Amino acid sequence: MKKIDISTEAGGLKLKNPVMPASGTWGYGEEYAEFYNPGELGAVVVKGTTVEPRHGNEPPRIAETPAGMLNSVGLQNVGIEKFISEKLPFLKDNKCVVIANIAGGSIDDYAAIAERLDAEKDVSAVEVNISCPNVSKGGIAFGVRADTASGVIKSVRKKYKRVLIAKLSPNVTDIVEIARACIDSGADALTLINTVKGMSIDINNRKPLLPNCTGGLSGPAIKPIALRMVYEVKKATGADIIGVGGIECFEDALEFIMAGASAVQVGTANFYNPFIMPEIIDGFGKYLAENSISSVKELIGVAIR
Repeated sequence: MKKIDISTEAGGLKLKNPVMPASGTWGYGEEYAEFYNPGELGAVVVKGTTVEPRHGNEPPRIAETPAGMLNSVGLQNVGIEKFISEKLPFLKDNKCVVIANIAGGSIDDYAAIAERLDAEKDVSAVEVNISCPNVSKGGIAFGVRADTASGVIKSVRKKYKRVLIAKLSPNVTDIVEIARACIDSGADALTLINTVKGMSIDINNRKPLLPNCTGGLSGPAIKPIALRMVYEVKKATGADIIGVGGIECFEDALEFIMAGASAVQVGTANFYNPFIMPEIIDGFGKYLAENSISSVKELIGVAIR
C-alpha cells in the first residue's frame, strides 16, 4: 500500500491538505470551532480585512437564487487592529495556517494593511482582494483592469515579504490578462474566482431584493465558470492557483485540482453543511488510496489539454 500524501503547496505556502474556506464565508474560525478544530484545514482564510472597521451594507444582505445565492454584505469586518489583537490569537492557538484577505479603497490602504501584517509572523500569507463586487470602495475598480490590478499588487509586494495571493474577479473580459499582470507584479499565487455580479428582483414589491441592487452570485451555479477560468489561467500561465466557486462535495474539489488548482476554497456550502470541508479532506485521502495514487500533487492539471 502506497503512503498517501494529501499535502500541497501554493505559491510557496505549504499546506497539509488542499482545503480552506473562502474569505467571508467562515468568519474568523471561531464560529465553526464547535464542529471541529480549524487547525485540521489546510489553511484558514479570514474575512476581508480593511484598515478601519466596516459595518457593511444595509440588510437584507442575502438573497437565495436557483443553485446559489446573492450576497451584498459589504466587507463587514473588525478592522486590521482588532483582527490582530482579538482574532489572530485564536487562530494561532489552534495552529492554523492563516491567510489574511485584505481589501481597500485606495492603493495606500492596501499598502498600509500589508505593512501591518508583515510584522505578524502568525500570518502566513495575504490574499489581496482586488475583486469584491458588492462594495462601492473595496476592490472592484482595481480588479477589472490589468494596470490597476498590477498597481495594487506591486504596492502590497513592497510591504509584505511572505506569500502574496491575488484574488481575481470573473467580471472581466480576459481573466488571463489580469492573471498575468498580477503574477508579473509580484503575486506568488492566484485565487480564482470571486463571485459573479448578479441581481434578483422581488416581483411583488417591484424592486431589487437587495438594497444595493446587485450582489455577488456564489454556489453551484458558478462552478462551470470558475472551473473554466482556473483551466484557462493554468494553461496560459502555469501559475499556482487556489480554485473556488460552487464547490459542495469532494468530486467538485477534485475537478478544480484536475483543472490546474493546487488547492481549493469552499464558500457557500459552509452555510448549509458545517462539516463540508473535513468531508472533502477525507475524500482526497480515500480517492488517492482507491486509485493507488501517492500524492494529490500528481493530479494537479491532469485534465489540461
